[in-house]
Amino acid sequence: MTPFQAWSLSFFFLLINSSKQLEDNKIPSLCSGQPGIPGSPGAHGSPGLPGRDGRDGRDAAPGAKGDKGEIGEPGVPGERGYSGDRGSPGEKGERGQPGECAVAPKSAFSAKLSESRGLPVPVGGAVIFDTLLLNEQGDYNEETGHFTCRVPGVYYFVVHATVYRASLQFDLMKNGHVVASYFQFYANWPKPASLSGGSLLHLVPGDKVWVQMALSEYSGFYSSSKTDSTFTGFLVYSDWKNSVVFAHQ
Repeated sequence: MTPFQAWSLSFFFLLINSSKQLEDNKIPSLCSGQPGIPGSPGAHGSPGLPGRDGRDGRDAAPGAKGDKGEIGEPGVPGERGYSGDRGSPGEKGERGQPGECAVAPKSAFSAKLSESRGLPVPVGGAVIFDTLLLNEQGDYNEETGHFTCRVPGVYYFVVHATVYRASLQFDLMKNGHVVASYFQFYANWPKPASLSGGSLLHLVPGDKVWVQMALSEYSGFYSSSKTDSTFTGFLVYSDWKNSVVFAHQ
């Protein structure tokens, strides 16, 4: 082998080793030496330029309205609150007009049969008690023997008759109708007897009440200086809801 060939072969193997060192990230060196001192860290780089603005996003379409929900269960009632403070008294109002005085209606009378009154009384005729004892409201007429109602309500009427030497029967009349009858039989008593009767009647203004003889043979009404026959009536209570006072004509 010539010197040139030997040198060529050595150079070839050197190239192969260099290629292997390059594959192992090693710097080839034709001569061996000591590792170098590590270098200083590099300085920080300058900030980069701002990037480009992004594109605007698309507007989102509004979603559809949802269905109405179900009504919830009613809540538990709350506790009762405390009473508030009492307010201040208001101002005194103006004085009202004076009202009318409420006076309960009245009606009462009493009359007796005088001695001079002619008896017997005809059947169907009113017994006229012609001597007034009380008649402040003028509801009884001593000329006709009739009581005329002015104040509606309940009345009590009573007849006290002295009976002497004859039987007696009389009726209490209201507007021409018999409402009560009373009878006393004569039994040859030597002295006068008595017959009394009364009744409650409901009257309205204009009603008339009187005592009427029932039978001609039973007409023993009697009156003297020592004994009387009387007719009395008075208002027990009025109908306030219908308290229209009737005026006598």
